[in-house]
Amino acid sequence: MNPEPLPGTTDRRVAGLLTLLAENATIVISGARIAREIGVSRSTVWRWVERLRGLGVKVKGQAATGYFLEKVPDILTPAVLKQRLKGSLFGKRIYHFFKTDSTNRVAFELGHAGEAEGAVVLAEEQTAGRGRAGRTWHSERAAGVYLTLLLRPKLAPVQAPLLTMMAGLSAHTAVEAVTGLAVDLKWPNDLIIRGKKAGGILTEMHAEPGQVRFVIVGIGLNVNQEQFPGELANVATSLRQETGKPQSRMELLVRLLREFESDYNRFVREGVASVVKRFEVLSSYAHGKRVSVTNGVESYLGTTAGLGPEGLLQVERDDGRVVTVIAGDVAEAR
Repeated sequence: MNPEPLPGTTDRRVAGLLTLLAENATIVISGARIAREIGVSRSTVWRWVERLRGLGVKVKGQAATGYFLEKVPDILTPAVLKQRLKGSLFGKRIYHFFKTDSTNRVAFELGHAGEAEGAVVLAEEQTAGRGRAGRTWHSERAAGVYLTLLLRPKLAPVQAPLLTMMAGLSAHTAVEAVTGLAVDLKWPNDLIIRGKKAGGILTEMHAEPGQVRFVIVGIGLNVNQEQFPGELANVATSLRQETGKPQSRMELLVRLLREFESDYNRFVREGVASVVKRFEVLSSYAHGKRVSVTNGVESYLGTTAGLGPEGLLQVERDDGRVVTVIAGDVAEAR
């Protein structure tokens, strides 16, 4: 069963146009044939071609002669994803947007509307991508992976934040496997490459006192950005910048969703300890890292001293007290 169209989701026929062009790459297909095969008028085909061009898809030709693709584009079309994710929890309900404000907002609404676990919300571009503590997430068009997963785990609300760290582990494995880069994890939610941020995770939940109703896990990865605007250039990086060549967003996304499903099943089966132990091993921030911690009340310096049983960071302050970081920003002390 296909998802009901949500306002703004990509018309399946636009995806059909893309698939038709991709399957006949470098062959000129007449506008009339495209219109016939996907069931729209030739003027609609022209309009959609212009839209694809706006996304950076190299569609050559014009209405009079026909269209062809210079190369197969790296657009995260649901049809291709479903094929690649057959049998997966995340291969059934995929909501794709060429542009939306925030995939987390859409997923939250789906959660409230009773959407099943495993729904995936994807955007080629976000106009109001969200990061932690109300910050914005820069979401350049068709350059990164911007997705949110809807989960309905049988967890106590206190355990739900562990899904942020778990998503970090999944993304860590996927990025290293696809690119060969060495990736670090900064507690609780950042992927770091050579000191710069390459990805982040934002988990939000809807819960009652003793029970989680649903959790949404938003993941943003900088994949093919060649540069970042303003101040971001000093703190952000992309997989393309780090490897020196473009990376396939589709390959990365498929691997990420496969890893996430495997990690999620393990988390549900084995509980919190499996995530905490792995995070401590893979993150240079877990033990012995000089950090500055800023919360709503104060800022202090200290050295990280491992994770507590619920995955919260322990920091030994310079005055000798060991404190638990429940919320706040942790940064490497320069």
